Amino acid sequence: MHFAVLTVVAVFITCGVYLLLDRTLLRVVIGLGLLSNGVNLALLASGGLDAGAAPILGQGRAAIVDPLPQALILTAIVIGFGVTALLLTLAFASYQSQLSDDLEDLHGRLDDE
Repeated sequence: MHFAVLTVVAVFITCGVYLLLDRTLLRVVIGLGLLSNGVNLALLASGGLDAGAAPILGQGRAAIVDPLPQALILTAIVIGFGVTALLLTLAFASYQSQLSDDLEDLHGRLDDE
């Protein structure tokens, strides 16, 4: 199971980096989302994927899941959602004002002004 999760992490991070290097602004935002999801999944895998009990006191089980990675991932998901919403808003505003989402084209227009 660990190999499958690590494979998914590698695919997410690879696709995220590939999309981050693209010229289209929307693909850059999607790449950032994929990259953050890959990192979140890697963080979850670092906490241990073995079957264990929920970290609730009083159960009396020896094997429990570490709650720290899950709390960090929940925080990262909320922050990532906010950043993605902000980037999509900025991308939409840029597209409305410049009528293009090509980063090279936008960079050239900024140099001309």
